Amino acid sequence: QVQLVESGGGLVQAGGSLRLSCAASGSILTINAMGWYRQAPGKQRELVAAITSGGDIVVADSVKGRFTISRGNAKNTVYLQMNSLKPEDTAVHYCKADVATTHLEYLEVWGQGLLVTVSS
Repeated sequence: QVQLVESGGGLVQAGGSLRLSCAASGSILTINAMGWYRQAPGKQRELVAAITSGGDIVVADSVKGRFTISRGNAKNTVYLQMNSLKPEDTAVHYCKADVATTHLEYLEVWGQGLLVTVSS
């Protein structure tokens, strides 16, 4: 069993900043990658940014230069620093981890989602 606990969502004015955090726990052998996705009302879920265990990073064009993804020293946490937020960034943001468990299962684990609302 693997769980993701997210924190840091909320309401912010356009131009402001928020920092999202996600911590993984449970029967984890290795975490191959962690990332953030978001889903706005009426739209499909999309990748925001992801980071692999080797440090490779991918960032969506729509947030490039404004959002930064990083991992904690313990490698079971991931952060998303969101600067210069725009109203179109309003969405539920989900953390995802690609995990190899101690039972040798490979799982995609999702967090419960954080609402980020950017007011104009």
